[in-house]
Amino acid sequence: MRDPKGIYYYPDPRNKRERMYVRENDGSIEFRLWNQDHPEVWEKHGWLDMDIIRRAAALYDKKKQDPLKLYDLEIARSLLKQSRRQ
Repeated sequence: MRDPKGIYYYPDPRNKRERMYVRENDGSIEFRLWNQDHPEVWEKHGWLDMDIIRRAAALYDKKKQDPLKLYDLEIARSLLKQSRRQ
């Protein structure tokens, strides 16, 4: 899907109030989270590549929830590939 901010998917398909935007930058796929209930997330956090995401996730208390579940490289690759064909 696409809107003025870019290409996105829903990290949790049941929650349409949160979107994960994806883009390619110098051969890397980058992610940026947007949440309708917390617009400050978009403003405070820029684009992140998987290396940064994995390092940050390693510091996270995984007993509660795994933050890596939000970032799906396969979905991102597929969306970006589709966008190049259009």
